[in-house]
Amino acid sequence: MIRFLQPWWLLALLPVLAVAGVYVWRQFRRRSYAVRFTNVDLLRTLAPKGLGWRRHAAAGAFLLSLVALATAMARPSVDTEEPLERATIMLAIDVSLSMEAGDVQPSRIEAAQEAAKEFVAELPDTYNLGLVAFAKSANVLVAPTKDRPAVIQAIDGLTLAEATATGEAVFTCLEAIRSVPADGAQGIPPARIVLLSDGYRTSGRSMEEAAAMAQSANVPVSTIAFGTDAGEVEIGGQRQRVPVDRLALAELAETTQGFFYEAASVTELKQVYEDMGSSIGHRTEPREVTQWYAGVALLLALSAAAMSLLWTSRLP
Repeated sequence: MIRFLQPWWLLALLPVLAVAGVYVWRQFRRRSYAVRFTNVDLLRTLAPKGLGWRRHAAAGAFLLSLVALATAMARPSVDTEEPLERATIMLAIDVSLSMEAGDVQPSRIEAAQEAAKEFVAELPDTYNLGLVAFAKSANVLVAPTKDRPAVIQAIDGLTLAEATATGEAVFTCLEAIRSVPADGAQGIPPARIVLLSDGYRTSGRSMEEAAAMAQSANVPVSTIAFGTDAGEVEIGGQRQRVPVDRLALAELAETTQGFFYEAASVTELKQVYEDMGSSIGHRTEPREVTQWYAGVALLLALSAAAMSLLWTSRLP
């Protein structure tokens, strides 16, 4: 789709339209004058013979060249997707005891591990990828790196613990993102946090604080509410229900301009990761095509000159 970086320059089309209007008016005026000319034989000797539509072709090409030039002044561009070589994705996985629930076969944590490893394997090699595990606290298991085997190994080694510090997970991911080398660029790299959780926050800083921090850092947090409301797990010898906190996770994603997903099976979780992988690490950049408009204008102007010289021996 064509869009213009400086659309106010399209006002330059107004004088071109005015010239076209004057040309059309002059043609009608000439026709009216010709009808009043009494000596038809003399008129035929003065007017070029047999030009017909060709008499207007050169003028039309010339006017079109002016339109192309006026449009080129508005800097036409097309949107293109460019890969972000410093793009960093932080994968944060909830390892609270509720992830042991068997409502997702074989268990929430095993299903999460399987899907996460597929997500890692499919990400482009140019992306940095880090891993954070969170329960009562959040810890960076793998700092942002292009070493995929290291991330997969860390995913395989996830162990469960008490409590759920969802807000701390976001803060920890943001700290890891800031550690990515600048490589000559300014500021933190383009980044996104992908956070998977199955329960309510019970420890650490609030999710509202985490959302505000991620928003100020311009880092979207995409969240996945994983599991079902029928999930149960045995903690301290007692059977406890472990429903999913969809509302808080959705608000976190909305506040930071990320995406919220729900997954109640390993198949759905894999699909979520696949959708995320197709949208992470690219940015839309305008690519100017002004030279094409200028080139068309040049061709039209040359065509107008050639037709005019060929049929009238004059330049338009």
